[in-house]
Amino acid sequence: MLSKLRSCSDAVRLLLVEGPTLTKADLIDSLATERELSKREAGEIVDHILTMIATSLQQGEKVQLIPYWSFDVRERKKREGRNPQTGEKIMIPARRVVAFTAGKALRDALAGGKRKRKRATK
Repeated sequence: MLSKLRSCSDAVRLLLVEGPTLTKADLIDSLATERELSKREAGEIVDHILTMIATSLQQGEKVQLIPYWSFDVRERKKREGRNPQTGEKIMIPARRVVAFTAGKALRDALAGGKRKRKRATK
């Protein structure tokens, strides 16, 4: 399946059409094959990229992989919730969460191709 890939957008399209889960091992295999690297070298590259993303998010930075997607850290306020087993009120503490935003290339791939913008009528 991954032998069909020529670019990241091909990977996105293939996943949406064929539907399997793309794993870290799949990324490593594809990178090793396409760039004639050993799987160990490709694994180190993928691990380095993922570590850079995680480190940036831990520092509160936004990570943008234009035009595919971006990750951002958002603050969730503390709030009141309920224990689903007992119905008892509990306080859910404030926390930081990662938010994902799809970029134009990913949105277009999901839509099945390039989207045409509708012009505003006057």
